[in-house]
Amino acid sequence: MSEEKKDTIKTRIISIAFIVLALAIFKPFGLEAWQWMGLAHLLVIFVLGMVSCLLTEGILQYVIKKPRSLERGVDYIISRNLWFQLINTPLVSLLICLYRHFVMSDLVHSNVLSWSNFFETLLIIAFGSFAIGLYWRFKFRSRYLAAELEETRQLNEHLKRMQEETERQAKAAISSDIVTPPQSADVVAPLPATITLTGSTSETVTVQISHLLYIEAVGNYVKVYRLKNGLVHADMLRATSKQIEEELRGYANVVRCHRAFLVNLSQVEQVITRSGTMQLIIKHCNDSLPVSRSNIAQVKNAINGM
Repeated sequence: MSEEKKDTIKTRIISIAFIVLALAIFKPFGLEAWQWMGLAHLLVIFVLGMVSCLLTEGILQYVIKKPRSLERGVDYIISRNLWFQLINTPLVSLLICLYRHFVMSDLVHSNVLSWSNFFETLLIIAFGSFAIGLYWRFKFRSRYLAAELEETRQLNEHLKRMQEETERQAKAAISSDIVTPPQSADVVAPLPATITLTGSTSETVTVQISHLLYIEAVGNYVKVYRLKNGLVHADMLRATSKQIEEELRGYANVVRCHRAFLVNLSQVEQVITRSGTMQLIIKHCNDSLPVSRSNIAQVKNAINGM
């Protein structure tokens, strides 16, 4: 058995034991009526909790396709833990309600299966899950931070390799004014190294893709930041960022990182992540572009896949 599986089992045992201990202290479900037999019922509830965790792990892995993995980044870990809580809490509550109905209703007639009993059990288990979740959040904070740092390091390594490959291809294509972008399933033909961006007026901006830094949406205009004679220059163009995004479609290194920003990953100096947020530091100007949560996965995939 791998260390990761052992760690998972240990975590589940401690979590369920914490909830069972809380039940033993506060004695809901009429446990006080069973006296010493209440201990046997608590033991069965502990087993039901373990069964529920195993079922939830199976659902996550084979139905939702979210296997347990520390190598997929902090966002994935947080997302998977949330999915686990959303599935496991009502599932274990249902199993306990069924046990209350079929086994614990002899002395306590109010334990019969009903919606009120289900919601009562759900509330108790949810509170226990929330409390133990806070404990594990504190417990594994250092692990999450380490995973986040490792993911950031890998992103920056991929980014550097991608930039080196892009520069090599750009130098090889200078004479023909053609640039072959990094391999992508959507790109089937070479793209021009220079593109003319058009807006809703007759104004245009001609920019060499390798010199494009980023594009910022400002009201009804966009600002095109690019290198010009070795200096950072900004051109205003009456257009929406969506229009410009369409014109740049096909250039795999130009992606949307925020509703207000399109960025050329070839001009990103460094990726910085902190507590689930991401920023991109741009070369030549050291501007910091935010990456919205809805675009983090897209930016990561673009860096890892190029």
